[in-house]
This record gives sequence, C-alpha cells and structure tokens, in this order.
Amino acid sequence: MLKTGERIDQLHRLEIQIIQSPAVFSFSMDAVLLADFARLPKQGQIVDLCAGNGAVGLFMSHKTNGTITGVELQPRLADMAQRSIELNQLEKQLNIVTMDLKDVSTVIAKDSVDVVTCNPPYFKVTPESQKNPNQHLALARHEIATDLKTVVQTMSGLLKMNGRAYLVHRPDRFLEICDELRVARLEPKKVQFIYPKAGKEASMVLIEAVKDGRPGGLRLLPELTIYDQNSEYTPEMRKKLFMDD
Repeated sequence: MLKTGERIDQLHRLEIQIIQSPAVFSFSMDAVLLADFARLPKQGQIVDLCAGNGAVGLFMSHKTNGTITGVELQPRLADMAQRSIELNQLEKQLNIVTMDLKDVSTVIAKDSVDVVTCNPPYFKVTPESQKNPNQHLALARHEIATDLKTVVQTMSGLLKMNGRAYLVHRPDRFLEICDELRVARLEPKKVQFIYPKAGKEASMVLIEAVKDGRPGGLRLLPELTIYDQNSEYTPEMRKKLFMDD
C-alpha cells in the first residue's frame, strides 16, 4: 500500500486515514477547513478540483451520501488519493480522475454538479517568483498548470444553476477572487477569514458562491482563529480536529 517516503496520517475526528509524503504532497489546515466549510447535499454529485492526495474529498465523505469525484493533474498525487480511498473502503462513494481540470467536462457533464470545491494553487507566477524546486510542490502551490480564472470558470461550467462553489485561498487575493467569481456567474454569498492567532493578519479566506445567485446578500461569518497565545489549538479548532471535544 505504501511507497517509499510515504506514511499514513489520520484526522482523528473523522477516523479518516490518508497517505502522505513530505517529498510529494501533504494536506494542510486549508484542506481541513475547506471540507468543514462546504455545505453538501444528502445526495447528488460533488467534484473536488485540484484534489492533491484526496484530502478534501475524504474529509467531506461523512457529510453526504452523494458521489465525490476528485480531479488531479499529477499522476503521483492521484495515485496516493486512490490508495487512500481504498484504505478507507470508500470506493463506492469516491473516485479520482487524473487530468487537467480545464478538460474535466470531457468526463463530467457541464451543468450537472451540485457542489464544487477547490483548494487551488495560491501564488501567481512572475519573473520574481521563488518557486519550490520540488516540481510536485511547485505545481500545488503556484499557478504553473492553472490559474484562478481557469479554476473559477471550470467550477461554474460544472455547476447546475444554484449549485454551490467553495474555495479556500489567500486574503490578499480576495477582491480578485470575487471579481472572477462574478464574471463566471458565481455570486459570493458567505465569507470567513481564518487567523493563525489573535492579533495576527488573516492567513486564509473561505468563500461560498452560488451559480446564478441573486446579487447581494453577502454574509461575513465570525472569524476563526487556529491557535491560542500558547500555540495550542483554540476550542473552535479542536472541535474540527478531534473526536473527544
């Protein structure tokens, strides 16, 4: 089951086991928060773009009886995701397709999906960009193989009318994200900023948008802080991570 350099980690609250590799890809807090933030139908079709090692789909599996399809460009990461699905015996609910997300409509019909989630690459590529020398990590973190506009347009193309899109991203691109969402017929409806500690600047933003939703009605949810001043998880974060809270 495991290949060289891999390990099995567990999200304790969900009893989900996931295959990780520091040299290839490991999920981080943004995947946990995105999976928790997304509101899923009891039945239906869910797609997770930029799936990586499948963390978001795996962490969402307990919230729905619908099918979850992960879309991942890198074969090495998609293979890890597929083996994690098998490890958790979720083959009837989850599957992974290995392809460029812009081509996903060749395997999933347009206007057919209830919810699309995405934890995309955060960083634009510029001549000054300091990209990770590890190609797996560089593709996951930088807009090398895709970009925000392509991600958002792909999400919109997959979604049914009134379907919901969920993104986690960096706060410094928040206004750009909202602009791209609206161009793609996705109206932002809920926003939550994530703070590493009290008194620090936000490090992440979670966004819900509705396809062809009415303009306006944006809700700013209470902020979420990950660590307290002792660098321990806050009570809110413990509820998301551990079963005994």
